[in-house]
Amino acid sequence: MVDRIGDIWGTRTPFARGEKWPVRVDQKLADGLGEDDVDRWVQSACTLCSNGCACDIAVKDGRMVGVRGRAIDTVNHGRLGPKGLFGSWQGMSNGDRLTRPLIRIGGELVETDWDTAMSRIVERSRQLLADKGPLSHAFYTSGQLFLEEYYALAVLGKAGIGTPHMDGNTRLCTATAAAAMKESFGADGQPGSYADIDECDAMFLFGHNMAETQTVLWARVLDRIAGPDRPRIVCIDPRETEVARVADVHLAVRPGTNQALMNGLIRELFMNGWIDEAYIAAHTIGVDTLRAVVEPWTPEAVAETCGVSVDDVREAAQIFGTSARVLSTVLQGFYQSAQATAASCQVNNMHLLRGKLGGPGSGVLQMNGQPTAQNNRECGADGDLPGFRNWENSEHVRELATLWDVDISIIPHKGPPTHAMQIFRYVEQGGIEFLWVSATNPAVSMPELERIRAILGQENVFLVVQDLYLTETALYADVVLPAAGWGEKTGTFTNADRTVHLSDKAVEPPGEARSDLDIFLDYSARMNFRTKSGAPLLDWAGPEDGFRAWQDCSRGRPCDYTGITYTRLRGGSGIPWPCNDEHPEGTVRLYGDGVFATEPDDCETYGHDLLTGASAGEQAFRALETHGRAVLRAAPYAPPSEEPDADFPLRYTTGRTAYQFHTRTRTGRARQLNNAAPSAWLEISVLDAGRLDIVEGDTVRVTSRRGELVVPARVSNVREGTVFVPFHYGYWDLGRSGPDGHPTAANELTMTEWDPVSKQPLFKNAAVRVEKVADGTGPSPAPTTAASRPADSGGVPVTVGGEDAEAHESVSPRKVTAVAPGQGN
Repeated sequence: MVDRIGDIWGTRTPFARGEKWPVRVDQKLADGLGEDDVDRWVQSACTLCSNGCACDIAVKDGRMVGVRGRAIDTVNHGRLGPKGLFGSWQGMSNGDRLTRPLIRIGGELVETDWDTAMSRIVERSRQLLADKGPLSHAFYTSGQLFLEEYYALAVLGKAGIGTPHMDGNTRLCTATAAAAMKESFGADGQPGSYADIDECDAMFLFGHNMAETQTVLWARVLDRIAGPDRPRIVCIDPRETEVARVADVHLAVRPGTNQALMNGLIRELFMNGWIDEAYIAAHTIGVDTLRAVVEPWTPEAVAETCGVSVDDVREAAQIFGTSARVLSTVLQGFYQSAQATAASCQVNNMHLLRGKLGGPGSGVLQMNGQPTAQNNRECGADGDLPGFRNWENSEHVRELATLWDVDISIIPHKGPPTHAMQIFRYVEQGGIEFLWVSATNPAVSMPELERIRAILGQENVFLVVQDLYLTETALYADVVLPAAGWGEKTGTFTNADRTVHLSDKAVEPPGEARSDLDIFLDYSARMNFRTKSGAPLLDWAGPEDGFRAWQDCSRGRPCDYTGITYTRLRGGSGIPWPCNDEHPEGTVRLYGDGVFATEPDDCETYGHDLLTGASAGEQAFRALETHGRAVLRAAPYAPPSEEPDADFPLRYTTGRTAYQFHTRTRTGRARQLNNAAPSAWLEISVLDAGRLDIVEGDTVRVTSRRGELVVPARVSNVREGTVFVPFHYGYWDLGRSGPDGHPTAANELTMTEWDPVSKQPLFKNAAVRVEKVADGTGPSPAPTTAASRPADSGGVPVTVGGEDAEAHESVSPRKVTAVAPGQGN
């Protein structure tokens, strides 16, 4: 039996390049239950990271009682991570689930019925539309809903109300992924596949702590490393993560200097002739500008700016430039840092310069942070137009008007869609007076939390929150709607490598909770949104109707779903889009033919200046004459706007732990996970701790120009001059919406600043000071199994910090050698 709290990635199953990743089925059932006790297994996929691991839900007596990985699925080959094993069904079954709507009366939230709650919402919505128009309304959603729910929200927001104020918390974690792919390739959508891990000779992880953010995918990497022909690994991260510990090269860059590093790596490719001149000439534009921009960035200049070794810069470039098959993954270390889109585009550029795109083992995965972030972007609930359409392209807008049978004037397209940071600014200024938040918790996840709490608490804004639990954000709401969650509804969702999964309803939701789709359909019907022909705008009877409507919307677009059906998704593996008549089995990799989505009539964007964010516009883009070629975007390095100084001498960065997800709405209620990482901490280097007279477990105060937090210290192997805090920890478990004198949320300190192109907040860049407040009484509550382990552990995992004996709960791995399609359903 394997302790999957202490052993995050589970038993090794080594394999060689070109071989199929061996199957290993992970399973966790409720205490005292065996497989024979299960009434039925229901197909689903895990929603606690962006990996999208296929699984089956165990049901007994109408309750979810377990989970197991699906051996047949291409994504996980039967494996599940700790969050999937211990936080999936366990995080849904708690006594504090919302079961009835709440409305605010006399300053207090009190239970009511659905008709009363929805009537309040509709009354306020109609009044504001009549008095102030659609710009009074905003919707802020998640990376947690199903495709059908995002599309319903997009249609009612864009074709019913007509507001440009729509975004999701995907803006906080994955907006740069979309922006970088649009700028380079013409449209969103990952070029690569998880299967590229099986084929690559080298793997670069740019700001991606895969070992904790996507534990099952990292198990795949570990199994390749354990095989006979391990790929070379390069890690770019200021912390000594598990990725760094197995890497051939670890570039522990100063936060905020990613663009300098990328410019230097690309210069090395040019200088050493590690480029494919024929591919560049045939399939790209912009190489001369790129060459000129990177020219100043010698290895010595990179080393000085980024705080890394000259030799390591050269070796990393040599590995990229000489490996036959190279896979790159990118995540928050780039997306949430200065020059996010510029640095992420440089990753694309490296692959384009070498022609390493679209073939087995050679590709880019601009990763997502959430399980259904891809669907949010595809469906347009994040502000973009559905189906990767371009809001500046009048023909694209006309297509939607025809599809939805509405007047083209109601669809917002006179200016760029409003991103989340601007939505909250408009609420702050009083322009937006109706804000609907679904399945997300901005009172903890947004930057500069004192400001966000003040915005949510304004009397002029009517706040609707729909969620599973009473979050910090819900405590500010005028109406709270109880939502059904994972296992309690049916729908599809798409993971980070474009693989579409179906999640069937396993059990009834508690009490009167309803699916997000049912809530949106109810609102649309009560508002009497109608087409030009008089039919209901959303006349769906359920999720499968919504999926069929989405197929019509995606037809002919890069994210074409027309060949995918619920029937095809049941019983087998997930299917990667595009899937249509041309690609009936789906598409594992994009751009293998060197033809990109950059034709002006088809592309999702006309491009931007990477330094200012200014749109290039249609005329300038047409003048590029892309003819289906990728664009080598370039930008000089610009230092972060906030650098350490005498008052705030340390660099502050935030991130994740393997045991918690987002603001712990589910994982914080799962006993094993919460015992493993129960509360916040600060990671500080040995040298900085010594200078400040701090030892392991001491209570410290961390202060920025915006706020402070007081947490225990973990003396770790983070780079000198940088401190790290996990962002998951808010105040709901204390029954509060804010710190009340005990600040522990990482975003008390972060700043209201964003990348000019992707509009993603810069959670990785801030200046702080740290001071000891009190002696510790024991070790920090930080886990000791991954990147947060103490510096004196010698790189060896030790007991998980902060847990009790109950945290060590074993998981049964079931060996499976062959699985027939449909087995286990």
